[in-house]
Parts: sequence; C-alpha cells; structure tokens
Amino acid sequence: MGFQFQSVATLSYSLVAQFNVTYAEFGLLISCYLLPGIVVAYPGGTLGKRFGDNQIAILGLLLMVVGGLIDGIGISYATSLGGRLIAGTGGVLLNVVLLKMATDWFLGREIGTALALLVSSWPLGIGVALIVLPWIATSFSVSSALLSTSVAAAVALVLVAAIYRPAAKAVMPEGESTLNLSWQEKGLVSLAGSVWALFNVGCIIVLSFTPSLLSAKGMPAEHAGIATSFASWTLISTMVLGGVLLDRIGYATALMSSSFAVLALSMMLLPSAPSFALIAFIGAVAGLPCGAMLVLPSEVLRPQSRAPGMGIFYTWYYIGMALLTPAAGLARDLSGNPGAPLILAGSLEIAAIAVLGIFRMLQHRWIPEFVLNAEK
Repeated sequence: MGFQFQSVATLSYSLVAQFNVTYAEFGLLISCYLLPGIVVAYPGGTLGKRFGDNQIAILGLLLMVVGGLIDGIGISYATSLGGRLIAGTGGVLLNVVLLKMATDWFLGREIGTALALLVSSWPLGIGVALIVLPWIATSFSVSSALLSTSVAAAVALVLVAAIYRPAAKAVMPEGESTLNLSWQEKGLVSLAGSVWALFNVGCIIVLSFTPSLLSAKGMPAEHAGIATSFASWTLISTMVLGGVLLDRIGYATALMSSSFAVLALSMMLLPSAPSFALIAFIGAVAGLPCGAMLVLPSEVLRPQSRAPGMGIFYTWYYIGMALLTPAAGLARDLSGNPGAPLILAGSLEIAAIAVLGIFRMLQHRWIPEFVLNAEK
C-alpha cells in the first residue's frame, strides 16, 4: 500500500508537467488515494467481522490491482484520479482489517512491537517507491512505473490468500454485538484517530514535498528521491525500537509528546537547512511513537466493539489525510515557496500534541478501567 500510495508523489516532477496541473491539483491526486476512507473505513471494519477479515483484505488488494492498472494506462489527469480512487478504496479496506487482524493476534502479548512491525510496512513501501520508481520511469516509462504498483498488489494478494489464518481468540461469543459502541468509545477512538491523522499527514507532506524542494534547489530528480527515502529507512528501524520500548518500559504519552515536538522543530527547519542528515533524523524520530499511537484504540475499545471502532479510528485518519495533504500543495501555490508545505507539516505535529492531551484527559475521566500506561 505504501509503495502504491507514494508512486504519484515520487513521480511528481514528470506528472505535474505531463498533466499540466498546479501543485494544489497535484496534492489532490496524492490525497485522493486516501479520500475513499472517509466513507469506506467504518463499513470496512464491520464488513470484516461479517465476511471475514482475510476476505475483505483480498477484496481490497484486488481493487488495488485494478486501480494500479488504470493509473498505468491513464492518459489524463481525470483518468489518474479515477484509478487512484479505485486503488485507494482497496487500500482503505486492507488498512482497516490489517490493524484489527494484528490486534486480535497480539493483544495481551507484545502488542506494541507487533503493531510497530505492521505499520513499518508503510514506510518500507514508500522507501522502495522513492528509489525504484524513478529508475523504472527513467529506464522504461512513467506508465511502467505506475503499472509496477499493480504487480506489487497482486503479489500481496496471493500471499494473503495462501498464508493468513484468523486468530482463534478473535471469535466473539454468541450474542455479542459488533456495533455496540458507547458514546465514550466513539469519542475517544475519534480523538485517537485524529492524533494518528495529524501525525501521519505531517510525515506524508515531508515525504511528498521534499523531493520537489530538493529539485527546486538544483538536485536531480532521481537523487532527490533517494535523499528523501532516507526518512523512510530510518523510520522503519525506529518503529520497531519504539514498539519494544513501549512493551518493556511504557511511558507512552511521554514518548508520543516528545517525538511530536522534536518532529515539529525538525520539519520547520528542513526548508532552510535541507540535508541528508536532517531528513534521516526526521524519519528516525517519526518511527518512535507509531506503535504507541496504534495501541490507543485498544485502550478504549471493548473486544466486541473493536471492528467498528477501528473503522471509526481510520475514518478520522482518512479525513485528515484527504483534506490536509492538498492544503500543503495550496500553501506552496499561494506562497511560491517550496518549503511552505514543510512549515505546515510541523504545525500539524504541534496540533497532535494538543489532541493527545485531550484524549488522555477524557480517557481518565470516562473509562479509567481501560487506561494502559496512561498514568505514565
């Protein structure tokens, strides 16, 4: 999913010229991959419970294959928008059920480490895209680069169909409703999804607009993609480290808040002092709080409400991704400054600290029996 999502941003230099669009329109092309999540995430969570998580995951991957094919043969901006929407719908279905599948398998065990490993596949795909896709586009064509995302989704589809088996303890007792969310659960999981959204939008803006920033400063497009990929590679390694620290030591709130603050400062510094080291540092810091953020829904959701609760969590995530990523492109268009999107990215990390604080305050007040490490 990360590989396919990043394909458009990685090929930005070619696609903006090919489609003759503004950066705001190009930002929409990036974010429309996640736009279906606003309406699909919640139903996707409940459908997984009804038809089986692995079946919904396979359906999602199939849509990603189809959308990737349309993008690859697309000859216009409108066609590419359609392909991204189809592929993104599949990505949403896959994303929602994957989080639930991993939670079912590892809750009560090393859940922080497990979820950190799961989410590390996202920057792994992005990092591969930043390195591989410019090479494919240069050696063959932009169309071939986009088609390769469909091939990747097809491989993943075969692997999920052949390997995945549901966790036995994920089966609900008879009579338990999968839609029985209290208003406290809905409110708290919405706040958790907002924290995840603000954090991720900031990171995606960095990964999406840093290549164009470096290109504007005279770096060749291929080298700009490789330089930006440094953030993805360091992100992967520290994601796992953050999950292990969460399981072994705790202090989840302190880990998230301090990471967001350092990220904000680093992102805002990047336009004036771009360097490989700073890009890699941003990725390293961004990886640390990921596992802690993904544990937040399990802290406030009962087992019988976990499926629709994950859908609500991701609905807010997709709202943020769909609305705020184009805002980064608009900021560049209005200011004429290639660093403006990165200033916005840092501001979103500061907002994440505030929303996390509200989440913890209400969590203690509404359902204190569900608090896990919040007092730390």
